[in-house]
Parts: sequence; structure tokens; C-alpha cells
Amino acid sequence: MKTAVSLPNDVFHEAERYARRTRKSRSQLYAEALSEYLARHAPDEVTENMNRVVDQLGESRPDPFVAGAARRVLKGVEW
Repeated sequence: MKTAVSLPNDVFHEAERYARRTRKSRSQLYAEALSEYLARHAPDEVTENMNRVVDQLGESRPDPFVAGAARRVLKGVEW
């Protein structure tokens, strides 16, 4: 789909330089950038997908080593 967007000049020129350096078309660069942005800013979708995987795996007892390691790591995290 074609669309028109307005960008600040400095962002446009930096994107042009990056596209040339990586040998990507402007369209490819913008599509990849927007896809990455959307993936990062859609935490609900990430959570839903992770929950779906957990549901598919079913109930299981956690591995004692993994559970202990997770507890040790979480104790060191400042909430």
C-alpha cells in the first residue's frame, strides 16, 4: 500500500543514509522500522502470545533448578 508521511528533514536524511549503507530501499527500511516499532509497543499481544504458548504446554511442575535460579535473580532486581 502506498502512503505519504511527513518527516523532519534530519530524520529523512539519516534514514536515506542508512538505507544506502544497508542497500535497502526506502520502502523496505520504513516497513521494517514500523514493524519493529509496532512489535515493541504491543505488549498486550506479546503477553497474549506467551499465555497461548503456556496454555498449549499445559500444567507442569517447574524444574527445581530453574525455579531456584529464577528466585535468586528476582531477589536481586529492584522493583
